[in-house]
Amino acid sequence: MTSNPRHLLLACSIALSPSALADVRLPKIIGDHMVLQAEKQATIWGWADPQEKVQVTLGAKTAATTANAEGKWSVKLDVPATGAALEMSVAGKNTVTVKDILIGEVWLCSGQSNMEWSVSQSDNKEAEIAAAKYPLIRHFKVTKQTADTPLEDLKGEWMVCSPETAGAFSAVGYFFGRELHKQLGERPVGLIGTNWGGTPAESWASRKALEAEPLLKPMLERWDKQVADYNPESAQQAYLKAKENWEKQAAEAKAANQPVPRAPGAPTSPAVSAGRPANLYNAMIAPLLPLSVKGAIWYQGESNVSRAQQYRALFPAMIRNWRADFHQPELPFYFVQIAPFRYNNPLACAELWEAQLHTLKTVPKTGMVVTTDIGNFTNIHPTNKQDVGLRLAHWALSKDYGKKGIAYSGPVYQSAKVEAGKIRLAFEYAAGLKARDGKALTHFSIAGEDQKFVPAEATVDGENILVHAADVPKPVAVRFAWDESAEPNFINASGLPASPFRTDSFPAVTADKN
Repeated sequence: MTSNPRHLLLACSIALSPSALADVRLPKIIGDHMVLQAEKQATIWGWADPQEKVQVTLGAKTAATTANAEGKWSVKLDVPATGAALEMSVAGKNTVTVKDILIGEVWLCSGQSNMEWSVSQSDNKEAEIAAAKYPLIRHFKVTKQTADTPLEDLKGEWMVCSPETAGAFSAVGYFFGRELHKQLGERPVGLIGTNWGGTPAESWASRKALEAEPLLKPMLERWDKQVADYNPESAQQAYLKAKENWEKQAAEAKAANQPVPRAPGAPTSPAVSAGRPANLYNAMIAPLLPLSVKGAIWYQGESNVSRAQQYRALFPAMIRNWRADFHQPELPFYFVQIAPFRYNNPLACAELWEAQLHTLKTVPKTGMVVTTDIGNFTNIHPTNKQDVGLRLAHWALSKDYGKKGIAYSGPVYQSAKVEAGKIRLAFEYAAGLKARDGKALTHFSIAGEDQKFVPAEATVDGENILVHAADVPKPVAVRFAWDESAEPNFINASGLPASPFRTDSFPAVTADKN
């Protein structure tokens, strides 16, 4: 009897179908060398055949369940406060074993390039890498990808911290985690690096969360139009023309011994752009959501400078989104106020700083690190990531781990009052106000009703600052460090810098940018 090739093909396709080969499997975030958040229930989840019985054993804890009609399953297990490394088995028709699981503190490390920036790109890199002998610190680097709907899994693996691996870790994340590890009695720390250089905040929030904020509607409409209007044939033709022009320019540059201009990139649909709203949330946050974490650290904002006023709504919306979707309404969220840099739009950067300060003041359980003293306004990627990570860790140690006597904030503007030709400023974290270098306070300006700001003198008066200028006898407003390249000297007794601020509500230069 001669076999029918079509029947053989059908039989092979059935044998190799996902349902036929649906071994019990786990998401990538649950793997060897992982860290589970201490003193919380751990959600362990995965996939199997529909209705397949699954049993999960973690140390002495066991839980059983049955996969649903789609083959999905999850269980919850109590996690101890501490202990030796554990092994976990997940048994169904097959058995999966996960080894070297630690119990400790798990933190998300997210944002754009300044969070992605590695230890090997940071200050004192050789010594830092050589000293990175911390096997209880683990790092999971989420592989970059985008998606227009939430994914179930992502790519990456847990790495044990060592001189061979630490160079590739998020530098801010590593220095943050190292400080926690040391201050908490060598407690295990798990760092999940989910970050992507050059990406805006809206990429990291869900579409649902963005749609819930009316002020963000124009941004969503702009992106939707870009996606709808994209014509791959026209884009390819434009690319080929640009490439042809570039080849001519490159040949001319080489002949003249000049630098060759950058080649144009091949066209891609805006639908898969890393800058499109929700695309990174879908691919790099959503697959993590069942996981229990302690909190999040965030370094981002550079890509939103031109739309700083919008960031006042966008950033808090993203934080609320993560807290809701991680089912942790008080998830600690500590972020870095972007460093000074010449964006060629001085007030826009200041307004982004203000948006971040606004978030600190209006969103509970947040903390902000100021970097005006450790930046480099000619380099958007300051290489001193040690102090950034340390300052973030001090917020967490003080607020989440009960450590006393740790300074975590510089002066934060609170209120202003006009007094006889001067303006008195009051601050939080105001003990020991002074200039870092012992000189006069810098980067204060003052304006009258004409809204024209001029340089001003600022002096310490107890826990207040008095600001005045001879040319402004009737002042109405003060601004501090209101310029993208500002590196002021105003600190408190802890040595931490004051955040840039303004006392006025004059129209913002980014007010209508969407």
